[in-house]
Amino acid sequence: MSTERILHVLDQQIETLAREIEPIGHVSASQARFDIALFSTKGTRLRDYLAEIKVNLQQLNQEVVEKRSAQVAFIAERLVAQITAMQRELATQTLRKTHQTPERKSHDNYTKLAETQQFERRLIAMIEDRETTLGQLATFSDQQRVQKELAALEGRLMRCRQALAKIERQIERQEKGF
Repeated sequence: MSTERILHVLDQQIETLAREIEPIGHVSASQARFDIALFSTKGTRLRDYLAEIKVNLQQLNQEVVEKRSAQVAFIAERLVAQITAMQRELATQTLRKTHQTPERKSHDNYTKLAETQQFERRLIAMIEDRETTLGQLATFSDQQRVQKELAALEGRLMRCRQALAKIERQIERQEKGF
């Protein structure tokens, strides 16, 4: 297959992908959809990833014109992997919608609560450890350093407890049906 033919096929696949993405391309996900090794895009919308694919196709065309075969092979391989990943993502969209139930959200909040409580326990242990260390230090500079660490840890503990309260309120609202 000639290079021009391959470029034409890739262009057609990207256009088909763009038409399929159009209705849902603006919807944000809660986290990045793809590995950073595959896409450099930090966005969470499918159209962000499609834009990167289009840029890569333009770059591939440029590399073909400049006859840089190593770059052409690398970009073409990456582009095919990106298109395949997007096609898989599109194919799973209906599954994702059916699996997004309130039960799942509730489960996520309980998991978040448990993780945050564990984080709180570790912070408390670290604070206690620093307080013990502080009483044993002889030099003023070491005491100041540990006091700064203590202040930072106490700030993190305060923010952690605020997060815990927020998660608990979310769970309470869910249980009440809000």
